[in-house]
Amino acid sequence: MIKKRIPNLLRRYRKARGLSQRQAARILGIGSTSMISRWEKGISLPDTLNVFKLALLYRTMADPMFPDLTRMLRDELIKRGEQMGRAN
Repeated sequence: MIKKRIPNLLRRYRKARGLSQRQAARILGIGSTSMISRWEKGISLPDTLNVFKLALLYRTMADPMFPDLTRMLRDELIKRGEQMGRAN
């Protein structure tokens, strides 16, 4: 089974801040760069606390770092809201 990667702009934001993966990992308190790499490649998502840390470190909010995921979730919520409106 092939898992779908989660597109994101984490690498772009890190580079814009002039940070290496090692520097970002150290600032975030992560033991190795492998987690940063996995997040940037979309293999895994950071947990909630690390999403907030990344947003603060990269001086942005979570949704610009994950625009495709944000769009997908927004569309899903709108669709569910419309379905509930029709059910009432």
